[in-house]
Amino acid sequence: MKIHFVGAGSGDPELLTLKAHRLLSSCRCCVYAGSLVNPALLDLLPVAAERHDSAGMDLGQIVAVFRSAADRGLDVVRLHTGEPSIFGAIGEQMDALDELGIEYEIVPGISSFQAAAAALRVELTAPEVSQTVILSRIGGRTPVPGEQSLDHLAATRATLCLFLSVDRAEEVAAALRPHYGEDCPAAVVYRASWPDEKVVRGTLADIAARTRQAGITKTAMILVGRALGRPFGRASRLYDRGFTHGYREGKP
Repeated sequence: MKIHFVGAGSGDPELLTLKAHRLLSSCRCCVYAGSLVNPALLDLLPVAAERHDSAGMDLGQIVAVFRSAADRGLDVVRLHTGEPSIFGAIGEQMDALDELGIEYEIVPGISSFQAAAAALRVELTAPEVSQTVILSRIGGRTPVPGEQSLDHLAATRATLCLFLSVDRAEEVAAALRPHYGEDCPAAVVYRASWPDEKVVRGTLADIAARTRQAGITKTAMILVGRALGRPFGRASRLYDRGFTHGYREGKP
């Protein structure tokens, strides 16, 4: 018996990994993350599979389902959105399973920041501009350590992908403008890869207003950085005719 923490991906069922698809298709007990999981994924479950919506459950109730399944020798798919290791709240569940001696594994998924970049048709890294991508959020009911505040992160001028922050887009933009500049490209992607996906593009000067006008207040990713600008102009050295590497001799 095993608990499988499965990344449901960003929303599009076709972005499931083959392993995730196999586990869902043979699942006998599934605990899924409520409305955050595309209902089409639940259609992959066998008709007789147990289904538990964790949206209304606390940690103790979730662990009770795991324990009951273990007592009956049933494997469980714990279906989380996106990539479980990023803001997935799986740590406390794994701690509980460790205490109970129940085996588990993690099956990675496509994160919303990756699906958002795909929707924007951008590369999050750009030669000589940004070679770093930071995944973070603004502090809220879950505090952010002081040294990881937006003001500190913005000093790097890396490409920022901010989860769980769109409801405070004005505050985000105000914190970032002194470091990136008002003309820095910014975007908000709502429900990336879902059928009702929305993309809002702008700069740090107007992205908050554009987001408000679009009526987006949750379930969206904020992306900021000079690497988002297109056409970019600077090409990677990898395919430069004069660049030599282990598989190709550069030509003058």
